[in-house]
Amino acid sequence: MKTSSLLAAYFALALFSGAMHAQHPSSAHNMALVGEHDLQARSAYQPVIHRQGERWIAYVGHHGGKSLNPVSGRIEDNGTSILDVSDAKAPRLLAHIPGEPGSGETGGAQMARVCDGKGLPKADPARVYLLRTFGNLAHEVWDVSAPESPRRVATVVDKLRGTHKNWWECDTGIAYLVSGLPDWRTRRMTQIFDLSDPAHPVFIRNFGLPGQQPGATGPAPTELHGPISTGPRGNRVYFGYGTNKSGIMQIVDRAKLLSGSPQDLVSPQVGVFRLSAANGAHTALPVPGMPLPEFAKDKGAGNGDFVFVVNESLANECLEPRQRVFVVDVTDEKVPVGVATFNVPESPGAFCSRGGRFGSHSSNENQPPMYAQRIIFVAWFNAGVRAVDIRDPFHPRELGYYIPATTDKTDKRCVKTDAGERCKVAIQTNNVEVDERGYIYIVDRANTGLHILELTGEARAAANAR
Repeated sequence: MKTSSLLAAYFALALFSGAMHAQHPSSAHNMALVGEHDLQARSAYQPVIHRQGERWIAYVGHHGGKSLNPVSGRIEDNGTSILDVSDAKAPRLLAHIPGEPGSGETGGAQMARVCDGKGLPKADPARVYLLRTFGNLAHEVWDVSAPESPRRVATVVDKLRGTHKNWWECDTGIAYLVSGLPDWRTRRMTQIFDLSDPAHPVFIRNFGLPGQQPGATGPAPTELHGPISTGPRGNRVYFGYGTNKSGIMQIVDRAKLLSGSPQDLVSPQVGVFRLSAANGAHTALPVPGMPLPEFAKDKGAGNGDFVFVVNESLANECLEPRQRVFVVDVTDEKVPVGVATFNVPESPGAFCSRGGRFGSHSSNENQPPMYAQRIIFVAWFNAGVRAVDIRDPFHPRELGYYIPATTDKTDKRCVKTDAGERCKVAIQTNNVEVDERGYIYIVDRANTGLHILELTGEARAAANAR
């Protein structure tokens, strides 16, 4: 079949599929839409926003699938979309890097991290580097100094059986990669590499929970979802294990982790917070040194360290326990204490019957001054994104929300019933990030694209935004 005929058939199928989908309007409180992009109807996972010179560039990792790349004119396996978001009202696609062939989480290139060469100890200071996954098979480094023309410079590690949400320290080059090694007793654990010279990766060690390592016996603990490091200054790495059950938030001494014996999985551990069998730990966001005005007059209690542990909802239409946000006081790291939770009520939104997943998934990880210690943003699938006031971590409260409108590209989500399969079209806000300008970026798992938001009203005042 000629290319023109193939593209015509592709567009006809897309239009036919889209016409089957009903549309639902957006809804919002104290948040407003600034701009949007359809991302070629690719299922999206992780957005990362990076300032490159005078431009702001968004790197969006995708789940598996395929779609037409309007820049190249080719149908490509979902991978990494690169957009210029300098004008937040009019995001512009610059390039798309294909990922692993496949569908859902068996393909694509879900994860993205970006560092400037001028900050990395041994890199070319004129370069900008993208660290990304290649499906479940590998971790790669790309030169994105010219984001319109990305160029692969290294494969960090390949022949894996799983990947997920990495972390890269842009001041040291240390990268904590979520990998699946064939000899480990879990689908996802941690591999640590020195990427201070991204073109020449140096392996440091493997790490995981005791019982996950090769040769261990007994039940293997739940798999890793992702780490967040505070770097040399904070000297801590926070690991989240589990998805929607038996979650573990692990606090690790970074220096001991990097210098210790690869066989020692115990000594680097500082503390552990265990969730119930009903809740997991997808994101473990540390917010240290929070002022606590209520206790300002109490001896030794004027501030505290907290971790916001976000579970991930997996089942459609509430066919599992509710996943939400757990606030953990880690001021005494050896004895983490859960002090609060944040939840989005099912009513009046009727979210359990709206279709798709309802529950938390992840929070923003960048914490610029207008939001640090004040507001976090949590992706809540069919309930959109929620802005949460954390200034009193013992009583987190919602400041605002935004639920995008479905479009003719929004995909359906199904559940099995005694009467057969039931499918509904619903927004599935998957991940969220913010930039130093204060913009909030959300991406959709059900092919609805990227939405750029800003706070309004009470929420904007709470952020102390310009």
